[in-house]
Amino acid sequence: SEILQQSKYVAEKEEQLTEIKSKLNQEEEQQKNLTDSIQELKEELMKKMEIKSSKNKAAKEKVEQVSKIKTLFKEHLGLEMRRIPDEQLQFIFRHIDHKDPDKPYMCTLSINEQGDYEVTSCTPPLDCIAELQLKLRETNNFSAFVANIRKAFTALSYK
Repeated sequence: SEILQQSKYVAEKEEQLTEIKSKLNQEEEQQKNLTDSIQELKEELMKKMEIKSSKNKAAKEKVEQVSKIKTLFKEHLGLEMRRIPDEQLQFIFRHIDHKDPDKPYMCTLSINEQGDYEVTSCTPPLDCIAELQLKLRETNNFSAFVANIRKAFTALSYK
C-alpha cells in the first residue's frame, strides 16, 4: 500500500514536472517571439533613422546649394532677393550703374487674387514694366523676367 502511494505520488510529480516543462517551453517560445519582434522593430527603426538622416543630409545640401547661389547672385551679379511683408518678393539689383555700382534698382512682385504675377513696385520706374509683367504671365519664365528687368534697368542707367 505504501508502494502504491509512493508510485501515485511519483506519477503526480512526473505529471507536474511535465506541465512545468510544457509551460517553460511555451514561455521560451514567447520569449523567442518577443526577441524576434524587438529585433525586427530595431531594424525598422534603424532603416527609418537612415532614411531620415539621408533626407536631412539632402535638405542640408540643398540649403547650402541655395545659399551658395544666393551669395553668387549677390556678390557677382549684384542681385539680392528678399521676402517682404504681404507675401511679396523683392529683387534688388546692383552693379547696374557703372558710375555708382552700389546704387539699388528695385522691383517688387506679388501674386494677385487671380494667381498671376503682379509687379507691385519698380524703382526707378520702367516704361516697359507692364509689357514685361504680361510676358511673365504668358510664359511663366521667371528667370527670363528677372534678366529682362536687369536689362531694362541697365538701359535706363545709360540714358
